[in-house]
Order: sequence, then structure tokens, then C-alpha cells
Amino acid sequence: MTNLQQLRHFTALVEHGNFARAADAVHLSQPALSRSIQALEASLDCRLLDRHSRGISLTVHGQLVLEHAQRLLAGSQALKNAVSQLANLESGELLLGSGPYPAARLVPQALGRMVSKWPRVRVNLIIDNWLGLRERLLRDELELFVADVRDLEEDPLLQIEALGTYTGVIFCRPEHPLARRRGLTIPDLLEYPLATTQMPEKIAEELNLLSGRDHPVSIQCDNFMVLKALVAQSNVISMAFRDVVAEDVRAGKLVVLSMEEHSFNQHSAYGLVRRAGHSLSPAAQAMRLQMLEDKPPLLDSGRHLS
Repeated sequence: MTNLQQLRHFTALVEHGNFARAADAVHLSQPALSRSIQALEASLDCRLLDRHSRGISLTVHGQLVLEHAQRLLAGSQALKNAVSQLANLESGELLLGSGPYPAARLVPQALGRMVSKWPRVRVNLIIDNWLGLRERLLRDELELFVADVRDLEEDPLLQIEALGTYTGVIFCRPEHPLARRRGLTIPDLLEYPLATTQMPEKIAEELNLLSGRDHPVSIQCDNFMVLKALVAQSNVISMAFRDVVAEDVRAGKLVVLSMEEHSFNQHSAYGLVRRAGHSLSPAAQAMRLQMLEDKPPLLDSGRHLS
């Protein structure tokens, strides 16, 4: 019968690529690790690995078993965390995800306050776009994530709680040729390279329409700190929400471009996302409540990127 220990040995072998390194990682001898893998193959009645001079490679059966093993092991860890945290928040782990923009300010602020209250909770924070975060959530690699939810709202597998909204801005370095111009349009901007994170489909479609191009974005990167550094030292321009650049604008490090009225009106659509029908661990629930407590007010009409 297949057991979790065999699956741990199998995933370690795949991760490390050969028996010697994997055996060291799981604190077994190579013969013992080999016997564990053989027992797993026998219990499943299939070959999981091809062994060759360069190491190992997965068979089709092996790839399928790996995907299931990763989900089972993640679920086992989540169960241990939930049980260990049931009475209080003095132990356990928070598996948290964030999109690039909330990771720049909103999430660190809330997380900082949460761990100040519960300093012994271990936190694993993953930053990715909403597509990657959704996949990780459904694989039980995350319990909760914060991201733009415009492309997730109709997903029946997810439960979403809306957070407040921030106005969108387009920004550049103070020395940029566009920095002192007023009433800019999208074609004006696209005389220079545009760098953004992965955009929701509706925003991407609107930008394509306004620019008259199919691919107006020159650089796509889901690390906002990289984008901000790139803008600060070149004529690249970028988009963000006002909260994540406000401090740099006040310090004179970045400039918000003055756009023509109604040229490209956008605002954030942050939301807290978890799996539908799944309860949260105490640590994830504590983070959820902190995020809801910290959420910004709803915008009324101030939605311009200027």
C-alpha cells in the first residue's frame, strides 16, 4: 500500500535529480531510498522513473504520480498546521500569496501587524500574478492570497472578499521627457517603452484599443520592485496604483504623469481569495481579519490615472 513516506521519498528524488543527493536530504542510505521507490512502484504497478547515466527522468506515470503526491503532501502539511493551531496562534504556518501591487505595500503592512500580535507563526509569502496564485491555491500550496480579482470573480472554485480601491497612475522618473507635459494620451506614452505586470484581460484589451496596437507593453515583469527600479534609471514608463508609488512621488524619486481627462481610467480591484467551501486555519483567518481591518475606503469618482 502506498504511504506518505514513500511519496516524500519520491518527490525528494525528483527534486534532487539523483539518488545520492535525495538520500542525504531524507536521511536515508541510497539502498534504503531505492527500496522505498521500488515499493512505491510495486504498489502502483507501474514504472515511475527511467534511470540513466545523467540521473533520472520521469515516465508518464511518474509525472502523474508526482502531481498527486505534491497535492497529498501539501494537504498533509495543511492538516498538521490546522491541528497545531487549533487552540491558539502560538505555532503553525501561514501559506500566503500576493499579487505584485498589494505586495508592494498593502500586504506587508497587514502582515507586519499580524505577526507583531502572533510572532511565533511562520509565514511563507509567495508573490505571483493572479493566474499563478490561483493555481497554487488549488494545489493547496496557499491558503489565502491577495490580488486583482477582475479575472477571477466568476470562478466557482474560489471565494472572494473585495478590498477597497486605489486610483491608478502612470509614472516615470523626474528627468523623463514626458514628466513636465500635461494632457498626455496613450499614443504619447507609447513613444517610450512601457513596462507592466501581468494585466487583467479587461485592462489589456482597453489599452490595446486606445493604443491601436496588439502588444503595446514592451516589458512584462511581475516583480514591482524591479519595474520601479527600471523606471527610476531609464526612460521606461510604468503603471501602478497610487498607494504603491505615493512615497516615492513625495520623495521626488518618481513623477505621476498628467493624463488627458478620461484617457485611461483604471482603479485597483484587490480581493482576498480562498478556496470555496474550505475553512481557513487560525493564522490565515487572523491575516484575513487584519486585511479587512486595513482595507482602503471605496473610491467615489476619483479614478483617473493622473
